[in-house]
Amino acid sequence: MNTEEPSTSPSGLPRSGPGSPAPWNRRIAALVIDWALANLAAVIMVGGQVWEFEAGLTWVPLVCWFGMVWLATAFTGASLGQWMLRIRIIRLTGGQVGVVWAAVRTVLILLVIPPLVFDKDRRGLHDVASNTAAVNGPD
Repeated sequence: MNTEEPSTSPSGLPRSGPGSPAPWNRRIAALVIDWALANLAAVIMVGGQVWEFEAGLTWVPLVCWFGMVWLATAFTGASLGQWMLRIRIIRLTGGQVGVVWAAVRTVLILLVIPPLVFDKDRRGLHDVASNTAAVNGPD
């Protein structure tokens, strides 16, 4: 009987090294970096009143975050925060994530709950729906 762990995860990803599921701490840190950059972009676009509820502009950072994450994921395979922390978003079928699947994935992240429901490969419902995975990038 073979008691060794398989070298790949249930999704076919390697268990460790580049291409393996990215750890939660780096994924959360990348999200915080992206959110900070989106808030900075919002302040540059509309000024400091972006955080004043009465000004009616509190939605601007969210739109900035969506645009930044969606387009970066679609064209480069990672948001800026993910790039900084060596995380890549890959399609399990190969190739680029693309504009449509990156949009699906990013909209589902905005709903908050999909990323919190995940499988053994740390793939949230947003990743399952778009057939993607957040993986460790090259060192």
